[in-house]
Amino acid sequence: MKDYVTLSMETHLFFARIMKEHSLFLEAGFPCCEKDLIEEAGQFRIKFEELLQDVLKLADGHVHESVLRSGELVTEFTLPAEKSTSLLSGIPIDTKITEKTQQLICDCSSIQVENRMLLQPILRINERAFRLLRDLILFKERILNRVKSGKLFTSNYPLLIEHIIREAKLYRDIVSQLLTNRNICWRNFYETEEFWNQIMMEHAWFIRGLLDPSEAELIETADDFSKDYAKLLHSACRQDRRASGITERTLRETIKYRNFKATGAEGILSGQIASIILPLLADHVLREANHYIRILETGKTH
Repeated sequence: MKDYVTLSMETHLFFARIMKEHSLFLEAGFPCCEKDLIEEAGQFRIKFEELLQDVLKLADGHVHESVLRSGELVTEFTLPAEKSTSLLSGIPIDTKITEKTQQLICDCSSIQVENRMLLQPILRINERAFRLLRDLILFKERILNRVKSGKLFTSNYPLLIEHIIREAKLYRDIVSQLLTNRNICWRNFYETEEFWNQIMMEHAWFIRGLLDPSEAELIETADDFSKDYAKLLHSACRQDRRASGITERTLRETIKYRNFKATGAEGILSGQIASIILPLLADHVLREANHYIRILETGKTH
């Protein structure tokens, strides 16, 4: 596959950051009596940071400009959100990873002619990521089972844990495709669209539930977005996708939603919005919206 190296790097730069933040959100959500789980989540956070560090050592010049410009890797809020979240939670975050990501450049000549010297290092990173994701998924599933059986308390909703399990499985499936045949064919475009519409709808549910009750207008707006994505999901099941223009409607909706999330991230960082949303969580869902917008604009599932 011609762009195997670039696709691998872009996958890890986006998803490994998402996974390390999932680990942080789990870590921050456990009560202090769950020391073993806090430590285990912390180890996953560290391992994904180490994975990102190793990808960044190879990535400069090997990432498409569209990815760098999309805001899916970092946004203007990422670095201050990390610093604020670390201060609020007491959890260390390696902000140098974000600084290095901000400095990445695109070298079209490097992307067009694959560097064979990078194939083996990237293959090892892919194998390492697959093993790490296998273990992380099992950890998340164990947490979910304990929460659902009433044996564990966490400040994270059970649905949120299910949500981050699905995202980890998506990442694992993409890496598996890279490992087996160097060709990403995880799902067709419409299945990918359905996946991310579900994710966007659930983001709206989480935002709605984590805002302070006094933020009535924002709660209503988040609720409206959840209903809009529910309608898109329902329409996709009942209509011809191409004829009904669902993708175009989804893109317009997601751009509006991205802008709402950006305003929310800014408001949470500045203390203008009352909530129990960690600043990094606000930036996290914004980056996922940016990632989805690039998928919708390019028609690619990765």
